[in-house]
This record gives sequence, C-alpha cells and structure tokens, in this order.
Amino acid sequence: MNTLFTVIAILVLIAAILLTIVVLLQNGKGGGLASNFVAGNQTFGVRQTADLLEKITWGLAAFILILSIVSNFTINGGSKNALDVTDQIQAEQTEQAPAFPVAPVEAAQQEDAE
Repeated sequence: MNTLFTVIAILVLIAAILLTIVVLLQNGKGGGLASNFVAGNQTFGVRQTADLLEKITWGLAAFILILSIVSNFTINGGSKNALDVTDQIQAEQTEQAPAFPVAPVEAAQQEDAE
C-alpha cells in the first residue's frame, strides 16, 4: 500500500476521534462544556465556548472530507497500469481457457487441412 495513503488514513482516524470528543462535549440543550462557565461569564464565557466547539466541529468534518477525497487519488498512486474492477474482470475472463476446448480429433483434422 502507498505510504501517503497510510498517513492520510491515520490522520482521518485521529480527526474522527477528535470529532467524536468535540461532539460529546457539546449539549444541544445548553449543557455540556458550555454550562460549566455559566457562573463566571468572563472572557471565554458561555457563548464563546459554544461558538468555538461549533467551529472545531465543522473544521474537523471538513478536514475529514478533504482527506477522504485526497486519499482517493493516492490509492493507485497515479499508476497508468492500474485497472479498475471491470477491466480486471475482463482480463481474467480472456486469460481463462475456453469452456469447450477443441476435441483432439478436430485438432488433428485442422492440422491435416493446413
């Protein structure tokens, strides 16, 4: 497998774990991490925390999407000899022996005719 593809796959895995953690920190009903700052609404208060978590969520989701698209181009490594699945199936079918080979008697007759 391509080294670049492996690195991208690891980055997507890390981003997915981080995205899961950030989503679990949020709470749609005003709780979550943002509720811990209700008493002291200071510089990094409730609204700023919710905005930051939302921006991180969208950023990680976009990061995963972009890496997924990039990984598609790195799978074959830009090889010109890479075949898609249908080309591979056709190549295998043409390489196989025919289902009904020529009988030995017919082969002998064909050689005599030549």
